[in-house]
Amino acid sequence: METALYLPIKNFLEAAGYAVKGEIGSCDLVGLSSDEPPVVVICELKLAFNLELVLQAVDRATASDEVWIAARVSAKGKGRESDRRFRDLCRRLGFGMLAVSDSGTVDIVVSPVAPMPRKNTGRRSRLVEEHRRRKGDPTRGGSTRSPIMTAYRQQALACAVAIQSGQQRPKDIRVSAPQAEKILRHNVYGWFERVDRGIYALTELGAAALKRWPPADGV
Repeated sequence: METALYLPIKNFLEAAGYAVKGEIGSCDLVGLSSDEPPVVVICELKLAFNLELVLQAVDRATASDEVWIAARVSAKGKGRESDRRFRDLCRRLGFGMLAVSDSGTVDIVVSPVAPMPRKNTGRRSRLVEEHRRRKGDPTRGGSTRSPIMTAYRQQALACAVAIQSGQQRPKDIRVSAPQAEKILRHNVYGWFERVDRGIYALTELGAAALKRWPPADGV
């Protein structure tokens, strides 16, 4: 699973001074520096180096300052990490390559040759905002089979936690969920129902969500 590569790469980038979180805005991994504005680093994960991994990096490049691609070292040492043409392609695109061994060791195959140009400032801003709003790092990068624990879902769960003990008004739960009014009104997940003007209760779907994502896991 690609998620097995996440922690080694996360540790590698955190050692370089970045705050790292997984599955931000469709990116496997996003790291932010402590600068203001922050340096945005994106890393995409695959079990092996291939063209699809490079294409993903190309797509992410406009929203970042630095792009890495990471994959597991091939068992016989004949993977793309050993292909000079593949390494040269990454150099020409400005992408870094990271190889992860079975023991979790991370080696730099190719270093980014230059910061990536910023072209899509809106997308970049959304990545930074989601990274900063998300509490903790609840989703490992490379996850594809389960819903992503976004900052919005975390706040919706905070609303559900507050309402499970009794009906609530949005203003009563703004401390734990600043967007409570919007979340309850739009009710994207079907977790809430309005029982009176400005008063909300929890639905069966909401109760099921709290069982699936206990507060300690999601919020």
